[in-house]
Amino acid sequence: MCGLVGFIESSIQGTSAIEAEHALRRMSGRLRHRGPDDEGFWIDRKAGVFLGHRRLAIVDLSPHGRQPMVSSCGRWVIAFNGEIYNHRTLRADLGEPAHGPWRGHSDTETLVEAISRWGIGKALERCNGMFAIAAWDRSKRQLHLARDPIGEKPLYFGTIEGRFVFASELKAIMSVASTLPDVDPEAVSQFVSHGFISAPATIFRGISKLTAGTRLTIVLGPREVEIEESVLWSARSMVEGALASPFTGSPQDAISELERLLRQAVALRMEADVPVGALLSGGIDSSLVVALMQAQSARTVQTFSIGFSEAAYNEAPHARAVAQHLGTEHHELYLSPQEAMAVVPDLPRVYDEPFADPSQIPTLLVSRFARQSVTVVLSGDGGDELFLGYDNYRWGARIWSQFGILPAPARRAASALIRTLPPSAWDRVLSLLPSKTRRELSGHRLHRVADLLKHRTLDDITAALASHCPEPWHFLKEPAGAGIAERSRRPPRLDPYHHMAFADLTNYLPEDILVKVDRASMSVGLEGRIPLLDPAVVAFAWRLPLSLKIHAGREKWIMRELLSRFVPTSLIDRPKQGFAVPVGQWLRGPLRDWAEAMLAPDRLNQDGIFQVSAIRRLWNEHSSGQRNWQHLLWHVLMLQVWLDEARRSQTAHEELVG
Repeated sequence: MCGLVGFIESSIQGTSAIEAEHALRRMSGRLRHRGPDDEGFWIDRKAGVFLGHRRLAIVDLSPHGRQPMVSSCGRWVIAFNGEIYNHRTLRADLGEPAHGPWRGHSDTETLVEAISRWGIGKALERCNGMFAIAAWDRSKRQLHLARDPIGEKPLYFGTIEGRFVFASELKAIMSVASTLPDVDPEAVSQFVSHGFISAPATIFRGISKLTAGTRLTIVLGPREVEIEESVLWSARSMVEGALASPFTGSPQDAISELERLLRQAVALRMEADVPVGALLSGGIDSSLVVALMQAQSARTVQTFSIGFSEAAYNEAPHARAVAQHLGTEHHELYLSPQEAMAVVPDLPRVYDEPFADPSQIPTLLVSRFARQSVTVVLSGDGGDELFLGYDNYRWGARIWSQFGILPAPARRAASALIRTLPPSAWDRVLSLLPSKTRRELSGHRLHRVADLLKHRTLDDITAALASHCPEPWHFLKEPAGAGIAERSRRPPRLDPYHHMAFADLTNYLPEDILVKVDRASMSVGLEGRIPLLDPAVVAFAWRLPLSLKIHAGREKWIMRELLSRFVPTSLIDRPKQGFAVPVGQWLRGPLRDWAEAMLAPDRLNQDGIFQVSAIRRLWNEHSSGQRNWQHLLWHVLMLQVWLDEARRSQTAHEELVG
């Protein structure tokens, strides 16, 4: 796990070569948090290729694992961020390198020799891992940039003042820009709608994110540079293959097969030459990962959780109970609202681009806490997307099945009827219903249903459920679309649950969940590993019928049944909480003055992005308790604090290089 940087610049000579090397070092320095253990550079002045690497030493702590690394044949040079979990198998298949013995036992050396032997395409196809790679082919004068199938590791690229630049984080690219690039209105619109920006877009025009599962090839010709993009892994092809070979065994056979695959995935991700632990929320996914770790570990597993005083957001007691049953060495940290809110100024630096998932706060805090004891942590991310754990799936499927066949006028009439009462009035009406029904409904949710009833297709409902603001142009001065380009078209004939899950697999998971995990953990030099995203587990999940995921009204049925082999059902049979903080309450309480200052009319006018009257209406309704606009307001606030940090950082950079 590390950070990589680099660029291509023609006509390197004299003082320009010295300046280019300084630029490379500046880029590398901005990623010190991703790789605090070592720094390395490789430069081909004749070709104008500059590679840099920051190392977080996990496997082979010796200098033999240092990067950028040259293949034994001398043809290939790579800078690599991530882990290749099956590198031992690949190394056994390779045998001895063609040009000398193995120098060490790092997965980087295995990877560069695999590329040398099999070619980059076939080598990456055989890799089970998370990775972002820059590989320079000295013979063909080609630079290859590649990203893992699901998108666990990031890679940015673009042209800055004549240089083709790439890096693990946007801040490294900005370190070689004399001025900030223009902000992309389409990206702003997408961010206001969803709280994140999906690849290939970034907040800046002219800078892109490499889409997960793709490879970019930059060919240095004698007179011009050609860029080609190719697909390494297709979600659609994977799903179609899984659906063509559905699992037909009994439910118990399915549970046993899932256990076998997860045991292998967990065991692979426990391999390291540094201490390994796990993040434990007490939910189904993280509890199952920890149970399988403890079942295969020669020593007691270290687990980490954080708690909050607000009971509705506090999962620490559940995590503690699971840890006690499994016998882990559990570490628990309770945080006051003031301690949690104290990290808000750090968020734009940590997450690099505008990012507004409120669970970014506890994820950052638990990463800092775990890093005090371990260098690698396993987490349970991905389970909801693969095994249908989100409420949105159930609500979307219910609305489609009950209202999808109705003509549009009838749906519009039902929507208008719901909207005759404000959310607060609906809450009073709903308080008269039985407690079980009341738990599932609220005035805010009913108004959300009213919004969904206006849509005509399942695609539209899926998109609306994925957005906190389906029509962001109502709040922006410069109108732009808010659509998210799909990585690949959905396979045909998916049921509503899997229709929505496919959208999350290709967008929400890589662009929100995995961004959150990567930036938070790497901000403190902590490597996060995600067993549930092992390729074999992902494919198996898609082979399973809906009845093994949603059964008797219970989400993630197969995961629950497997976990019950290790943990009593009483410890895990509870409503889903999610890993979040009470942002809505904080904005009405401890964060009210800060939010009021950020949302002041003069301030909003100064930024020139939002329609002042529309944002002020949201803020007044939220702060008075009339409506809950916490998500949309958090999006606005996170964009503004990011703008502040981007301007401050660029001013400091201009002073440094000026």
